[in-house]
Amino acid sequence: MSSSASEVAVEIRDAIAVVRLMRPAKRNALSDALMAAIDAAFAALPKSVGCAVLTGSGDHFSAGLDLSEIRERDAVEGLHHSRSWHRILGNLEFGRIPIVAALHGAVVGGGLELASSCHIRVADDTAFFALPEGSRGIFVGGGGSVRIPKLIGAHRMLDMMLTGRVYKAAEAVPLGFAQYHVPAGQALDKAIALAERIATNAPMTNYSLMHALPRIAEQPADHGYLTEGLISAIAQSAPEAKARVREFLEGRGPKVKA
Repeated sequence: MSSSASEVAVEIRDAIAVVRLMRPAKRNALSDALMAAIDAAFAALPKSVGCAVLTGSGDHFSAGLDLSEIRERDAVEGLHHSRSWHRILGNLEFGRIPIVAALHGAVVGGGLELASSCHIRVADDTAFFALPEGSRGIFVGGGGSVRIPKLIGAHRMLDMMLTGRVYKAAEAVPLGFAQYHVPAGQALDKAIALAERIATNAPMTNYSLMHALPRIAEQPADHGYLTEGLISAIAQSAPEAKARVREFLEGRGPKVKA
């Protein structure tokens, strides 16, 4: 099953969805229309989908904010615009299902902000990462100052914005931009394989990982222990979790192998 709009194309492959940015002539620059289409596409995914892949059409994931849209924006409009991005990317990070980003070409500015709202990132050899806002007289506005330092550290982000430093794909995993690095042209296939694996997990476990783990990491230890205990109890009480534990105890469940 597949569907498309002018800005985004969605393909349903059994339990996963592939969501593709469709502005290749603009290097998938993030316009207001494209952001609204991303939000609508994820909101409309059927309940049968257990994991999604987000990627870009053409040679790039996303080259960032469409600068042509900010020329006449005043401070109040800029604030509301930024907050609208916060809502949309928050819906991705704290939505119903995990998202795997397949990254190639430019992952720049707002494109990096978009990627950082996903849960797993796969970068192929063509991917490069940059935050050129400093040279353009602007500041990140899509949650990048919150999410990106958690991936790569505040001072590395500061360096990128002050100097325009660009990182290549080979540096993506060691520095935290991505969790996987693959040869050119293989990011989507790897992302789909990961999504298919993730979609087989118990839905409540996936939901708990997405919603609880980032928050626990920011809580004081004593608060985190309590939150962990509560989420653990809820997750293991789900009927599917009980069935999976029973299968394992009866020797029918999969075992971890090196």
